[in-house]
Amino acid sequence: MATPTKIHYHKQSRELELAFADGSAYRLSAEYLRVHSPSAEVRGHGAQMPILQHGKRHVTILNIEGAGNYALKITFDDGHDTGLYSWDYLYNLGKNHDELWQMYLDRLAREGQSRDTSVIQIHQV
Repeated sequence: MATPTKIHYHKQSRELELAFADGSAYRLSAEYLRVHSPSAEVRGHGAQMPILQHGKRHVTILNIEGAGNYALKITFDDGHDTGLYSWDYLYNLGKNHDELWQMYLDRLAREGQSRDTSVIQIHQV
């Protein structure tokens, strides 16, 4: 099991810094963590494809708490607070960051979505 030796949230850059005993270290953005949440709301149920999260570019982390000795529970400012980020899950998010991020960006493009929040235009008559 990959257990972090350091966990620090940088509020200004909105990045969670993690260091592990094997010497690896990662800085994961709040947006990246949010769109890759391990919750059923995001991951889907069973074999269904994960639900695409969009409009999360400016999401921030409001709270981080330990869940036993194996995970973090992260609360985001968009109200999302379900799903436990296990040490192994966080390690894999860091290790595979570039590939996972590109897959996310590609899926956004394929589905015509954006990292930015949707803006509804109101036309006056």
